Amino acid sequence: MKIEPFEEYYHYYDLWFEEHKDLYSLEIKAIKRILQNIKFSRGFEVGIGTGRFSLPFGIKYGIDPSIKMLKIAKKKGLNVVRAIAEELPLKDNSLDLIMFVTTICFVDKPLKVFKEINRVLDKNGRLIVGFVDKDSELGRLYEKKRSNSKFYYIANFFTSDEVIEFAKESFFNVGRIYQTINPEGFDDVIEGYGIGSFVTMEFIKS
Repeated sequence: MKIEPFEEYYHYYDLWFEEHKDLYSLEIKAIKRILQNIKFSRGFEVGIGTGRFSLPFGIKYGIDPSIKMLKIAKKKGLNVVRAIAEELPLKDNSLDLIMFVTTICFVDKPLKVFKEINRVLDKNGRLIVGFVDKDSELGRLYEKKRSNSKFYYIANFFTSDEVIEFAKESFFNVGRIYQTINPEGFDDVIEGYGIGSFVTMEFIKS
């Protein structure tokens, strides 16, 4: 997993969310659209970072490869260990929900990650994936300017169709999908993908 920017610029990570509260709240809203109808007791986040996406939903367990990010997460009361997404330190069929948000663009082997997540989820377990669609306006902007970004210069963005294909190849069924839209003067979350920037997908272990 690509961790260099998170070790070097870790103190800027939470600051970005503070400076972009509107975008952050919209992303949380998109995830909530899916999670509000899911009952889970063993939630976990892969690539938990400082807990920006796990804490709002009461998920207190996760892994991350960045020592600096984990130190911040622990100060927030999260139960975290250092590990990579391709090799989760978890037993087979041990969880009923995994979140994988804004992380897929930083892993080395995304298909292997999906298969590893499938391994640790129990029957009908849910995987929630949140990411910036490469084909979206924001995705194209990130691609264009990523050489100047503290975090995204090493990122590898994916389209929604590519993410769905990773899931299907890993024996997941596709559930609900939501996307954030930002027309002038108006922000919202709608179903589907193809016109929004941040996409949240639900996958169900088959």
